[in-house]
Amino acid sequence: MISSMTGFGRGISNTETFSLEAEIKSFNSRYLDLSIKLPKELSDKEFEIRELVRKKIRRGKVSVFIQIKAESSGNTGFNLDQKKVEGIVQALGDIKKYAGLQDAVTLRHILELKEFLFEESFEDKDKIFENCIKAVNTAIDDLNSMRKKEGAELENDLLLRLSVIENSINRAEELGRKPVEDYFARLIEKAKQLVAGITEYGDRLETELALLAERYDVTEENVRMRSHIKMFRDVLQNDDESGRKLNFICQEMNREANTINSKSVSTELSGIGITIKEELEKIREQVQNIE
Repeated sequence: MISSMTGFGRGISNTETFSLEAEIKSFNSRYLDLSIKLPKELSDKEFEIRELVRKKIRRGKVSVFIQIKAESSGNTGFNLDQKKVEGIVQALGDIKKYAGLQDAVTLRHILELKEFLFEESFEDKDKIFENCIKAVNTAIDDLNSMRKKEGAELENDLLLRLSVIENSINRAEELGRKPVEDYFARLIEKAKQLVAGITEYGDRLETELALLAERYDVTEENVRMRSHIKMFRDVLQNDDESGRKLNFICQEMNREANTINSKSVSTELSGIGITIKEELEKIREQVQNIE
C-alpha cells in the first residue's frame, strides 16, 4: 500500500487546566524536510518530538505546529508580573518626556507590550510533555490516514496507466515485422525509380531486409518494458518505501520508450510510442507525490 506525501493531521489533548493542540502538514519533498514550531514550555523537547515524527514519516516537507491554551474554567494559565507593569509605565512616561509628547499613557499603550507583562504558568512540565506526545501521535495518525487514502487513489490511477502501456506493447508485438517489411518495400520502390535492373540484386536486397529488420526490431525493448511493469506493480503492492524505487523504474521505462520511438518506421508504431511516452509522463508526475 503506497502513501501520498500530501496531507494534514490534527491532534488535541485536554486537561483541567490547559489543552494542547498539534497540527501537522506535509507536501512533496525528495527527502524528509521537517520544521517544528513549539511553545516555550516545550522548547527543550524539540529533539524528542522530532524523533517521534521521524519514526512515523519518512519523506515530505513536514511542518509541525504545537500550541498550549489555558482552559477558561479554572486556572487561567497566566501570571501578571506587577513589577514589570510598574517598569513599563515608568518607561512609557520617560519616552513621553524625552519625545516631548502631551498624550497621556493609557491602558492601550501598556497592552501593546503585553508579551512582557504576562507569563504563562503551567506548573507540571512533565504533564505538558505527556499530553504533547499524545496530541502529536494523534496528529500523525490523522495525517497518515489521509496520506494512505490519497495513496490508494494514486495506485488505482497508476495501475490503469500501466495497463494502457501494456496494451500498447501488445499492439506493437502484433504488428511484428510488417512495419519493417512495408518500410523496406517503399525503399525498393524508390530504388526502382532510380536504378534499372533492380531485380538483379535480389539476394543482396534480402540481406538488407534482414539487417533492417534486426535494426528496427523492438522485441528486446518490449521484453524489458514488461519486466519493468511487473517490477512497478510489485513495488506498489509490497514495498513500504516505494517512492524512490518507483521513480527509478520510471526512468528505466522511459529509456526503453525512447528506444522504441527511435526505431519506429511507420505511423502506427510512432503512434504507439507516443502513447507510451504520454502515459509514462503522467505516471512520473504521480510518482513524485508518493512517499
